[in-house]
Amino acid sequence: MGNLSKNFNREEFACKGDTCNCTPIAVDAELVNVLQKLREHCGQPITINSAYRCEVHNERVGGATKSKHRLGIAADVVVKGFNPRDIAAYFRNEYPGKYGVGDYESFTHIDVRGNAARWEG
Repeated sequence: MGNLSKNFNREEFACKGDTCNCTPIAVDAELVNVLQKLREHCGQPITINSAYRCEVHNERVGGATKSKHRLGIAADVVVKGFNPRDIAAYFRNEYPGKYGVGDYESFTHIDVRGNAARWEG
């Protein structure tokens, strides 16, 4: 299975830029724990569309200058068989006073910042 948790591998959190040649960073343990808890709650595989982004890749995909992806504490995820809005609702209910939750049409953003932030994309 995974080398970070039961269901997640380090490679899933790596920068997805194909030509940026960036240096990998450590995977945030709190982010892994939050995603593992989601995986166990849903009982379905999670696809990580984007986690860590180096500066070059973040700029290429139109990420915010101060994106939490740049710090390695964010992930954009899709859960097989679940609507992204339902996953966002799960995060909002499970972590009412913390974390960043972005509710998008095709994925859900979660980051493990210290304060609560909520938005729709």
